[in-house]
Amino acid sequence: MTSTWQATAGTLVTDLQSVFGDRLGSVVAYGAAIEGDAAAPLACLVLVSSLTVADLEGCARKASHWERAAIATPLLLPTDEFRRSLDAFPLEYGEIVRAHVRVFGPDPFDGVVIARDDLRRACEAQIKSHLVHLREGFIEAGGRPTAVGRLVAASAPAFVALLRNVAGLNGVHTSDRMEATRGGARAAGVPEAIVSEMIALERPSTIPTTDPARLFPDYLTAVEQLARAVDTWRDQP
Repeated sequence: MTSTWQATAGTLVTDLQSVFGDRLGSVVAYGAAIEGDAAAPLACLVLVSSLTVADLEGCARKASHWERAAIATPLLLPTDEFRRSLDAFPLEYGEIVRAHVRVFGPDPFDGVVIARDDLRRACEAQIKSHLVHLREGFIEAGGRPTAVGRLVAASAPAFVALLRNVAGLNGVHTSDRMEATRGGARAAGVPEAIVSEMIALERPSTIPTTDPARLFPDYLTAVEQLARAVDTWRDQP
């Protein structure tokens, strides 16, 4: 943990306590900010014993302050609702489980197991939706290299997240973002070369050395391979 995001998280907890008092149950930090991306806003899951319109109004009054402090709008849920929604959002909660830090209260994921069947169905829906939109986006680009390049670059973060989800589906459990990404690629049989290129596009820190448009054929093939891998997974013992 870095002192910078810890201090930001402390600010959020103080604000939440002013709204919820002793109804504030747990605050868990997750996402890019705690994984080394200093430019990313701090994302937090917040669980409370009850949630009213007045509470929402209280949080709304903090929104501009949170934006200035680089705090993303918290994922705010009553504890009971959170527990009942684990099967509905297995990918989203799975990503939080993979790498999170308890900021306040008990860790809500202690002892929580996300069902593999729920995870597989969600992976299938997300991957096939990504595949459809990638094909549509290419057609809409009209063959223009600049537009195709924008399509590839803009979809890189979603592709890398898909690989992490496939990693979890295949029993690759690590809090290291790159290890999870590459583990998902290996499990699905996606070539290392295209994975490295897409990771570089996800968080560009230097002038690109590769034209994203040139990656499209291999990128499309990689997403198609992901879809096949998830389809096959259901037949595994």
